Amino acid sequence: MTRVPMIQKKALEKSGDESDLRRGRCPTDSPTAALQRGTGGGYAQPPGGDGSGRRISPRALLKGGKGAGQRRESRFRGGTGVAARCGPPVERAKGCGTPPAARNRDLRPEGAVGVHTCSLRGREGSPLPEEPLFSPLLPAGPVSRPGSRPRRQLSPVEPAGKDAGGSSEPPSRSPAGSMALAVLPLSLLLLLGRLGLGAPGQGVGTWSRFARLPYPQDQLFLHDTFPDGFLWGAGSAAYQTEGGWRQGGKGASVWDTFAHRPATPPGAAPPGPVGGDVASDSYNNLFRDVEGLRRLGVSHYRFSLSWARLLPNGTAPPNPAGLAHYGRLLARLREMGVEPVVTLYHWDLPQALQDAFGGWASPVLPQLFRDYAELCFRHFGGQVRYWLTMDNPYVVAWHGYGTGRLPPGVRGGPRLGYLAAHHLLQAHAKVWHLYNDHFRPAQRGRVSIALSSHWIKPQRMTEKNIKECQKSLDFVLGWFAKPIFIDGDYPESMRSNLSSLLPEFSEAEKKYIKGTADFFGLSFGATLSFQLLDSHMKFQQLESISLRQLLYWINSEYNNPQIFIVENSWFVSGTTKRDDAKYIYYLKKFIMETLKAIRYDGVNVFGYTVWSLLDGFEWHRGYSIRRGLFYVDFQSHDKKLMPKSSVLFYEKVIEKNGFPPLPENQPIEGIFPCGFAWGIVDNYIQVDTTPAQFLDSSVYVWDVHQTKKLIKVDGVYALKRKRHCVDFAAIRLQISLLQEMHVTHFHFSLKWSLILPLGNLSLINHTLVHYYQCFASELLRVNITPVVALWQPMIENQELPVSLAKYGAWENTETVQAFVEYARFCFTSLGDHVKFWITMNEPSVKNLTYTAGHNLLKAHAKVWHLYDKEFRRSQKGKISIALQADWVEPACPFSRNDQEVADRILEFDVGWLAEPIFGNGDYPEVMRAWLHRINSVDLYNFHLPYFSEDEKKLIQGSFDFFALSHYTTTLVGSEKEDAVKYDHYLEVQMINDITWLHSPSRVAVVPWGLRKLLKWVKSKYGGVPVYVMANGIDDDQNMVHDKLRVYYIQNYINEALKAYILDNVNLQGYFVYSFNDKTAPKYGLYSYVANQYEPKPSLKHYREIIDNNGFPGPETPELLCPEEVASCPKCHFFRTRKSFLAFISFLFVAFIVTIFFITYYSKRVERRYK
Repeated sequence: MTRVPMIQKKALEKSGDESDLRRGRCPTDSPTAALQRGTGGGYAQPPGGDGSGRRISPRALLKGGKGAGQRRESRFRGGTGVAARCGPPVERAKGCGTPPAARNRDLRPEGAVGVHTCSLRGREGSPLPEEPLFSPLLPAGPVSRPGSRPRRQLSPVEPAGKDAGGSSEPPSRSPAGSMALAVLPLSLLLLLGRLGLGAPGQGVGTWSRFARLPYPQDQLFLHDTFPDGFLWGAGSAAYQTEGGWRQGGKGASVWDTFAHRPATPPGAAPPGPVGGDVASDSYNNLFRDVEGLRRLGVSHYRFSLSWARLLPNGTAPPNPAGLAHYGRLLARLREMGVEPVVTLYHWDLPQALQDAFGGWASPVLPQLFRDYAELCFRHFGGQVRYWLTMDNPYVVAWHGYGTGRLPPGVRGGPRLGYLAAHHLLQAHAKVWHLYNDHFRPAQRGRVSIALSSHWIKPQRMTEKNIKECQKSLDFVLGWFAKPIFIDGDYPESMRSNLSSLLPEFSEAEKKYIKGTADFFGLSFGATLSFQLLDSHMKFQQLESISLRQLLYWINSEYNNPQIFIVENSWFVSGTTKRDDAKYIYYLKKFIMETLKAIRYDGVNVFGYTVWSLLDGFEWHRGYSIRRGLFYVDFQSHDKKLMPKSSVLFYEKVIEKNGFPPLPENQPIEGIFPCGFAWGIVDNYIQVDTTPAQFLDSSVYVWDVHQTKKLIKVDGVYALKRKRHCVDFAAIRLQISLLQEMHVTHFHFSLKWSLILPLGNLSLINHTLVHYYQCFASELLRVNITPVVALWQPMIENQELPVSLAKYGAWENTETVQAFVEYARFCFTSLGDHVKFWITMNEPSVKNLTYTAGHNLLKAHAKVWHLYDKEFRRSQKGKISIALQADWVEPACPFSRNDQEVADRILEFDVGWLAEPIFGNGDYPEVMRAWLHRINSVDLYNFHLPYFSEDEKKLIQGSFDFFALSHYTTTLVGSEKEDAVKYDHYLEVQMINDITWLHSPSRVAVVPWGLRKLLKWVKSKYGGVPVYVMANGIDDDQNMVHDKLRVYYIQNYINEALKAYILDNVNLQGYFVYSFNDKTAPKYGLYSYVANQYEPKPSLKHYREIIDNNGFPGPETPELLCPEEVASCPKCHFFRTRKSFLAFISFLFVAFIVTIFFITYYSKRVERRYK
C-alpha cells in the first residue's frame, strides 16, 4: 500500500525587487501563491497528520522503514491532494526570506527569522486524526527529521539601531506545495483574514477572523515542529526564588517590607502571604539550578537581577557580593552554552527608593533606573545578549500604586497608577537609549520589555462587544505596547476615556519612546489572567486563555513584530508534588497554540520560555500554588530540586522541537472482513401500535349534500381481515430510513416494563410483542439483522417493572428469576426473528451497588445458559452482554502512580462485570485488594460479595462475543488537584486535556482511545470476537457542527481498523450511536424537525464507509465476499420439524398413490363390465 508522503523542504531560487518585498512575498511567487501564503496556513481536513491527505498502509506501519517520517512534496491525487506545512527554505533567496533590517542585525538564530507557513486544507469529510502525544502527551518514536536537535548556541551579529526597533518587515514565507482547496468560500475568508497583516492597528479583526475558521479542523491538535533554531527556555525571578534576603549585603526591597507587615489583630483581614526570605534558596544553590537547566536541554534561561542586592540603597555604591553572585551565574551558564535572558527589574524595587522618593510615583525614578541599568550593562553586558528592562509594568503601576494590592501597597487610585506607568515607560526608554547609544556596538545585544496581557472574548459576536474587547486589551497591553511599538503615545481608547487621569507625553517624549524595543517580549499566564486583571478592565466581556489569538492580535496590532514569549505556563495546587498533570496539559496547550500561530497564522514567534524553572514564592498567592518544572520542598533544609512529570514532558518537546508527525498517528488504508457487522443503534425504537384506518370494519356513508362528512352506519360491519405487519405505518418509515443508511445490523432494546407490566407472565402486552415481531421480521425482509437487548437501564425505575423496582430492583434475588422468565418469554416470542441477543445493554456500574452487580451477573449467566440449552439449537443465534467501556489513560504517562490509578479505574469500570464472565469467574483481584485496603482504615465499609464455586462455573464463559459501548477517553491522576473532580473512594483525580477536541456537552473526542481499549480487551481476554455496539458523539443541532460527527466517525472507525489489521483484534462489528434525534436528541444521524427526518452529512459519510467496507487504497487487495442469503423467519417451523414433515410427506405420497391405484383399477373394472 502507498505510504503517506511527508513534506519536502523547498528552496527559493530567484531574487526579487523591493516592491515584492514590500508586499511581503517572494518575487518567484505568483499572485495566487502569495495570496495563499498570506493566509498564514490552513487546516488539515483529510486524514494524514502530515497534511498529505494520504493514509498509511498497514504494511508501511508494520515495517517502519521509510514510513511517514520523511518529508516529501505533497501532490494532487485525484483532486484531493493537500498542501502541507512548508519547511524552512534550504537556500534563502537574495532579497527574500529575511526582512532587510533583520538581515543586518538580527540576533535570532538562523532559520528563526522568517515564518514559513502554508496551507493544510483538504477535501471535506476527511479530517485529520487526533492522536496521543507520549500516550497522551507526546508521540513516541523517531522524530520527523534525522537526529535530535542540538542545543542552540547563539552568536551575535551586527547590532541594530533604533530604526529597527519595535517593528519589522512581514516575515518571509516559503511557497506552499501543491494545494487543494476544500471549501472555497471558507478558504477565501482565511485568505482575506491575512491580507491586513503588516499594517498596525488591525487587531480588532482578530475576533471575527477566529470565529470564521473551519470547524473542527482548526481545533485539532497540530502535529508539526517549530522553525529550525527556535529558542526553548525556562525562567525565574529573583524575589521568587533567591531567598538570602539578609545575605551578602542585600538591601531590603518593597516586597521584603510588604511580606514582613505585622500580623493583623483578631477579626481583621488575614495577613499577607509568607514572603521570599528563603523561598527556593537559589542564592545558596546556584549550581543546583543550573543543573536543572542542563537536564532540560534549554537554549536560554531567563532570570532577574535583584536591584536591592546590587545596589542595597538603590543607588551607588554597588554591592561587590551581589556583583560576584550574578557573575558566577553568568559564567556557569556560558560554560553550559545556555544563553542568559536578563531582566533588570522584576517588581523588587529597593525600599530605600520607595522611602526617599515615593517609588515609581516620582519623576526621579527613571534616571535612577538608568543609572542602575548602566551598572548592569558595564558589569554583565559582555555575557548577555537579551535584556528585558522590566517585567509586567501593568501590575507594578496599577496594583502597586493604584489599588495597593501589591508592594509597595500605595492606594493612590487610578490617577497615581497612571502616573507610575508614565514614569515606568520613561524609565524603559532611557535604558533602551542608553544601551543603543553606548553599549550595543560593542556588546551587540538586544533590549526590550516584558509586557503581560490577558485575552478577552466577546459575550456575543456583536460589533459593540468586539470594540469592548479591543478596549480591554488597549487598557492592559496597549497601555505600554502602543507607545513603544507604534507612535509613542497611549491608545486612543484610553485617551478618550481617561482624558483627565492620563498624563500626556510631549512630542519629544513620544519620539523618544517610540521604537524602544528590539523585539516584543510577551508574558502570558497565571500571574495576570484571572488574578491581577482589574475587573473593570474587562468591560463586561469574558476573559479567556487563548495564547494563539493574543499572538495574532499582537501581530496585527503592532506591525508584525518579532515575538519572544518570555513567560508562559499555568499552575497547580501547592499540595501537588511531582505528578503535575494539570500543569502539563496547560503547557501542552500553550505550546501547541504557539505552533499554530506560527504555522497557521504567520506570526513571527522565535522563542518560548516556561515559567518557571523551579517552585518558588508566587507573589500575592504565596506558596498556595506551584509553577515550577522542578519540585522544591520548602520545609526541607537543603531545598533539593526534584523533577516533576512536566520536566519529562518539556525536555521531550525541546528534543523533538515540537510535536512531529509520526507514522502511528496517521490513518491507514484497508478493509474489514467479509460479514463485518455495520450497524446503527436506537436504544428504544419508536413504538406506535395505532392500527391503519382500513382495519376499521365499520361501514360509512359520505354525506355529499350537507355535512360533507363520513357518517357511520350503525349495526352494519364489513368482514374483518387479519392484521398484518404492514399495517404499522411507523415500522415502514423506520425501515426505509435504515435502508437508506446501507447498514447490515440494527441494535435496539426491548422495554421489559411494558412487555410484562407486573414483572411476570400474568399480564402480557401482546400488542407490543406483536409490534416487536413485525419490526424484526421487516428488518429481516430487507436484509438487516436485528440485534436485540432484553434490558437496558433507564433513569425511571431502571427500566424495570414497577413491582420489581419497588422491592429492591437488582438487590432483590427475586429480580434474577423474574429476568430469566422474561427472557424465556422473549426467546419464545421473538426467537424466530432474532439471532443476535444482548442480555443487558450498558449496565451502569456507577449506579450499581456491589450486591446489585452480583445479582445482575447471575441473572445474565442464567439467561445465557437458558438460551444455550433450550433455544440455541433450534434458533441458531448468539447471545452475550454489552458493557460500557470508555478508555482510561494515565494523566502523566511517566508516572507509575498514575498508571496504577488508570489500571484500577479500568478494573472497577469494566473489569467488575467483564472479569467474572470473560475471565476467571470471579471479580478482579485489584478490586478486592483495594476494597480491603480502604475498609481496613475504617473510612468505608464496602462489601464485595463472593461467588460459590458453582456460581463461578455458571458465570465463567457465559458469552458468545465481547460487546462494548465506547464514547470517549478519560485522563486520571493520583495527585489531588481539584476537589470537585476528585474521587476520594478510589483516590483518583479526573484531569482534562484542554488540547483535545470536545463536543458541545464537553465530551472528549479521542479516537486512539478506542484502539487502546480494543488492545486491552485482547490482552486480557484473548481472541474473543468483539463488537463495538455503540460509538457516537453529540452535536448542537447545527448542521455546521455535524462536521464534528463526520470527523468522529471517520477517525474512530479508522482506529478500529488499526486494531483489526495491526493489532489482530478479532473485531466483528461496529455500530454508530445513534439512529435519529427524536429518540436520542443531538446524537442522531437523522435530524428530526417538524415531524420530518432529514439525513445529516455524517450519515452520508458513514454510508460511504459501509459501501467501501472500510478505507480501501490503491493497493488494497479486492475482497470477494459471498452474497448473503436472506433468512426466512417463516421457515423456522419447517426447519425444526424435519422428521415430522418427512413422515407427513410420506403419508401424503402414499395417500396420492393409493388414490391413483384405486381410481385406476376402478376404471378397469368398469370397462370389463361394459
